[in-house]
Amino acid sequence: MPKANEYAIGVDLGGTCIKFGMVNQKGKIVEKTILPTKAEKGPKTVIKQIKKGIKELLQNKQYKVSGIGIGAPGVISTKKGTVENPPNFPGWGKIHLGSQVEKAFNIPVKVENDANAAAIGEMIFGSGTKLKSFIMITLGTGVGGGLIFNKKLFRGDSGGAGEIGHITIDYKGEPCNCGSIGCIEAYAGNNYFINRVKNKINEHPESKIWTLIDNDLDSLTPKIICEAANQHDEYAILLIINLGLLVGYSLANIVNVLDIPNVIVGGGVSGFGKLLFENIEKGIKERVLKSLVPKIKVYPAKLKNDAGVKGASALVFY
Repeated sequence: MPKANEYAIGVDLGGTCIKFGMVNQKGKIVEKTILPTKAEKGPKTVIKQIKKGIKELLQNKQYKVSGIGIGAPGVISTKKGTVENPPNFPGWGKIHLGSQVEKAFNIPVKVENDANAAAIGEMIFGSGTKLKSFIMITLGTGVGGGLIFNKKLFRGDSGGAGEIGHITIDYKGEPCNCGSIGCIEAYAGNNYFINRVKNKINEHPESKIWTLIDNDLDSLTPKIICEAANQHDEYAILLIINLGLLVGYSLANIVNVLDIPNVIVGGGVSGFGKLLFENIEKGIKERVLKSLVPKIKVYPAKLKNDAGVKGASALVFY
């Protein structure tokens, strides 16, 4: 276990950029940097970028670094530190990321799936500090998740537990990139959500969304929809309500199976705020067993834009 005055370097490996932070045991980032991922150039270049960012933070000798945590997409072997087939990373296959970084700096390295790292981060530094067990869901380009049970991350037999995005909510529903049908990700994932709005918005010519995007559907984003809702646009409000209910219905399945009534919601789409959270909670309560209804609590994630870096650093302190 790291000493009180020691630090961890958190690495948030994204498809576009890599975020790095020097983090203390209270979750404060004292230094940070960001580099382009250059994923299109293959794994050697990406690993070179990871090492470059870590090296930059290590130049400040006042911080005693006890470990490096890396949150990465894809299938992760935590024991071997391997990253396998991360989406949007061409040419990866199975890469021994942890051992390569550890060898370069002679500092212990832990590698974890990015959604699991976010859940650990919320447990150590965020909304889950006082919760014994909770379900973490991240709403972004995809829908990810992590399960904390008795203050421990539940990984499952092969490390793939927590794939909340691929719970089926409609067996005849929308196709998902995973190859299945009707996954919640095919409704709540950013790109799916925006594309569905684009296909339906012509039915709502009165919506303020049109003005905010200057009639250019290519500029439509969740932020625009949120802005329209804040201006009391009925269609935008309805979109957020329906999104919240669908997420709530999917989460109800997990709550019923695991008897975990606490849910933490993070990711960019969670920026829809109170309206989204209220309807996620409503959706869960509509579909869980009656005995669980009074116990249901939905919390916004606290770590927000720093979730990746703080979550990765928490792997060292966890």
